[in-house]
Amino acid sequence: SVPPPSVVRRFRSSSVFPEMTDSSILTEALSASVSGFVAAGTLYPLEVVKTKAQAASSSDDDDAPSDGWSVARSVYYSGDGAGSLRPFYDGVGTSAVQSAVEKGLYFLWYSAFKAGYRRERKGDIGAAANLALGCAAEWAHLPLTLPIDCVTTRIQTSPSSSLSPLSVLSALLSERGLAGLYRGWQAYVVLCLKPAIQYTVYERVKRIALARRRRNGGRGRSLSSAEAFALGLVARTVSTVAVFPYTRCKVLLQSRQKKGGAEEGAEEGTEREPSTIPEMLRDMYRREGLGSLYRGIGPELTRGVLSTALMLMVKERIEEGVAKAVKGV
Repeated sequence: SVPPPSVVRRFRSSSVFPEMTDSSILTEALSASVSGFVAAGTLYPLEVVKTKAQAASSSDDDDAPSDGWSVARSVYYSGDGAGSLRPFYDGVGTSAVQSAVEKGLYFLWYSAFKAGYRRERKGDIGAAANLALGCAAEWAHLPLTLPIDCVTTRIQTSPSSSLSPLSVLSALLSERGLAGLYRGWQAYVVLCLKPAIQYTVYERVKRIALARRRRNGGRGRSLSSAEAFALGLVARTVSTVAVFPYTRCKVLLQSRQKKGGAEEGAEEGTEREPSTIPEMLRDMYRREGLGSLYRGIGPELTRGVLSTALMLMVKERIEEGVAKAVKGV
């Protein structure tokens, strides 16, 4: 039987569930998962372009494209040479699932950590605490999402357009065993700051914007679609620029393949490929200067800011709808 409205209201406002007033922790996770899936599927061609641009290295063929437009053109003509949009969607299902799981689990842990923090410490969460909670939430979902990320990156950077997720998974396991599914994990020592910075900026500025709206006599506890989109653009730009060299190193590590028992690009008689993030950063800077650390940042910013802005816009609308439905109980 359905409990009376008075019981539901007391349950939602109880100290055991401090974040259940307007949207529950599960609502946060579900709305983030759905919006992440939509954003990833919608903007997947940009995802392919930015990953291929980041995977280009100084050891590649001199004619290999590395800027966004050149990469997009090479992808378009990568089939039989006649030109097709199909290569832009290789691996779209895996990427959309990865985004849905990653965003859902991140917000699940992030919201749960915030609720626990507020239960122990009354008052607002400071910027430093928000960053720490965001980093913890990022690490919490990596055991499940990093293998999907490795599979997606290998599909996107492979010259073959006929790879299935299962065949890539099998290849990764045969190359390095279980460790092959966690290539690039070292980068997350810094990359865990990316979503932490992004959502901290978003939440802090959102709180300021809503407080100003209330002072001016406005109503509502969610941003408009335009406000969420614009704020998402700003938050993603700040976080992307801050950690981009580590993003590029992660993609380079994940895109490497073994050929004849050796790492691609590490043939006999050639200089050993750097295998750690600090080594890779030093090597890229030594070979090509500061610009090499930010190769592919154009497509990354284009895809990243649009994806985040779209995801947060959809997420705000889902949360608003759920909040109205809960209030009507």
